[in-house]
Amino acid sequence: MDLKAIEEYLELLKFSGINEMVVSNNNEASIFDYKGKSPLKKNHKLDINSLKAECLTCQKCKLSETRNKVVFGEGNPKSDLLIIGEAPGREEDLTGHVFVGKAGQLLTKMLKAINIKREDIYIANILKCRPPENRNPAPKEVENCLPFLEKQIEIIQPKAILLFGRVAAVNLLKIEQNLGAFRLKPFLFKNIPVFVTYHPSALLRNPSWKKNAWADLQFFQKYYESLR
Repeated sequence: MDLKAIEEYLELLKFSGINEMVVSNNNEASIFDYKGKSPLKKNHKLDINSLKAECLTCQKCKLSETRNKVVFGEGNPKSDLLIIGEAPGREEDLTGHVFVGKAGQLLTKMLKAINIKREDIYIANILKCRPPENRNPAPKEVENCLPFLEKQIEIIQPKAILLFGRVAAVNLLKIEQNLGAFRLKPFLFKNIPVFVTYHPSALLRNPSWKKNAWADLQFFQKYYESLR
């Protein structure tokens, strides 16, 4: 993100009533100082297909014994937007594709509502393998799997990250708080603005939350469109 984009973003935040951004630093939240910061540098030694090939053969944890397929992630690796969820579900595990089924259909509709085509962006998860019974990721599983996601971020170099759900936010940002607190303001991960909202699966279970999710998406849309 260049200086002009940062200035435009700060003006957008100010207009929206947000006066600060939070960055994860050694598991603690702190106010981010833009001075002297530079955007994430693209690592030309990494390749998304080579990384995927490595991930497909991963056996670092016991999830490799129970999975049907690794769900690496998919989409446009040159996208300005990276969406990150929690972990594959049953249908994702069977197909190897990210965000399919009813949750995937809702995700597509959510993106369409803010003028984003699913095929134009990249989508991944914290975990690449399904936890049994869709339980929350175990700390050791996250520890083993997160390097794949971090390399994806390094390769894609998105200008914005949209996190779905508290579990994804806690494990990427390393900040322990509830979803409501995550939704209050943007964060930074490796100098990339990060926004947090409800997971589509949670919205399917709790339709009354869709109003708040729509507000989150509208706020994110203002920033995302300012990048163009």
